Amino acid sequence: MYALLTPGQGAQFPRMLRPWLRDPHAVDLLRSWSRTADVDLVHLGTKAGTEEIARTENAQPLLVAQALLLRDLLPLTTTRWIMAGHSVGELAAAAFAGALAPEDAVSLARARGMAMAQACSLAPTTMAAVIGGTPESIVSRLHEIGLTAANYNGAGQVVAAGLIENVNRLKQDPPKGTKVHQLSVAGAFHTSYMKPARAEFERAADRIRFHDVTHPLLSNLDGRLVTNGVEIRERLIAQLTVPVRWDLCLTTLGTFSPELVVAAPPGRVMTGLMTRRFPDLRTLCVQTPKDLLALSRTGV
Repeated sequence: MYALLTPGQGAQFPRMLRPWLRDPHAVDLLRSWSRTADVDLVHLGTKAGTEEIARTENAQPLLVAQALLLRDLLPLTTTRWIMAGHSVGELAAAAFAGALAPEDAVSLARARGMAMAQACSLAPTTMAAVIGGTPESIVSRLHEIGLTAANYNGAGQVVAAGLIENVNRLKQDPPKGTKVHQLSVAGAFHTSYMKPARAEFERAADRIRFHDVTHPLLSNLDGRLVTNGVEIRERLIAQLTVPVRWDLCLTTLGTFSPELVVAAPPGRVMTGLMTRRFPDLRTLCVQTPKDLLALSRTGV
């Protein structure tokens, strides 16, 4: 069995699509998905600057689209895979798993990003990564100052979310043995602040047909394997207002001892989280099409 991991918001960087656009088929796919999702993916991935692609409504469809460029380049029909995606990356993972069409995944990512951006405008919120310590001690401190653990990333990292003033308190007085790093995001994702976005995203998801999967999908909610299309839809909706349990996804993934873990582009963040948790598992970080040459050497 092999595993495929797809990244969430924050993994994007300027001109990240340029190496992929040497393939005419990739250009055709991106233009088609751009029309469906009403966003210029080619512009975002080749010309847009850091600030433009950091906007939630742009970053999310861009990341899902780039990951899905791998769909025709991997042996998905001849090899057993397990899929997992971090936050918005779960939409790409669901498409790889066969739960929804790629164009629908990109469209939902755009709808999700726009809804979350709107929700972020309703209150002054933000997020920060807490590195080190234990999840228990970090969560205790967050509760003391009115913050929520939005991501349990494993490998000694919990992401805090809430009002900007409370995140500033966390940075000034972090839990013992930890360091706090401000994240460049528009607001407190995966918390109750996203309730308006969840309602809007649910309306968008209602218009999409979900299918039972051909490859199992690890859910961000609890790290459980999910195969039913209706349940995947429900979990993708719920995910907006509850913590991402990437630590539990990695725990489940580890029980399968995959022969190879492929981190979809841009793959550096997922590779880092994976290798810190499982340093002995073979991991392929995909940043450009050239990185896929390593697959042929592994026999995949």
